[in-house]
Amino acid sequence: MSASLPSLPSQPSPSSPPFPPAAPSGAASVLDLAPVLPVVVLEDPAAAVPLARALVAGGLPAIEVTLRTPAAPEAIATVAAEVPGAVVGAGTVVTPAQVEQCVAAGARFLVSPGWTDTLLSAMAASGLPYLPGVSTTSEVVALLERGVREMKFFPAEAAGGTAYLRSLAGPLPQARFCPTGGIGPGTAPDYLALPNVGCVGGSWMVPADAVAAGDWTRIERLAREAAGLSAGGTCR
Repeated sequence: MSASLPSLPSQPSPSSPPFPPAAPSGAASVLDLAPVLPVVVLEDPAAAVPLARALVAGGLPAIEVTLRTPAAPEAIATVAAEVPGAVVGAGTVVTPAQVEQCVAAGARFLVSPGWTDTLLSAMAASGLPYLPGVSTTSEVVALLERGVREMKFFPAEAAGGTAYLRSLAGPLPQARFCPTGGIGPGTAPDYLALPNVGCVGGSWMVPADAVAAGDWTRIERLAREAAGLSAGGTCR
């Protein structure tokens, strides 16, 4: 898959929103690249390229590298430069300074666990697609008012899981989510069956022991299984 995100139809936005939508006009949605968004925590930036290659080979081109370790910015930069099939993004973005750092590193999208007006402004100004984190109905409505329709639902299982998201689909059908937090291969199909879920985030295909051992074959196999998930647990 090309590193360039395919074009999608632009979505209408409310009149004069204070923030642009999360996906710039003509840009693809991260939610539509694969059913699962790998959430990656790296201690050693040298592992970033072979890990990304294994995930891409397994059918998961979008990769969220979280800013939970000092290795993350270098990992994002090396994947962006050396793995053309990867669409690498930055996760756990919580400050405007981190937004700037990730843009400079070559991130293709941004993900935050939550949001404030200050952080939202910085992510919007970056020009990159972004998924601000929400866990309440009021947060979803506030983002919709600002023209943002695609969000991270976090922490998914702790915040109400599939029952909560199903309840939101009726009154707020325009909101789409990437639920993340506590999701595994057994529960992912239940989320993917919901009309307001584009993909799920998870780390089960990048187990820490496999990353530490450099077992890229295992990771590619797990990624392929994850890429085949769909509603009801059947392969696409």
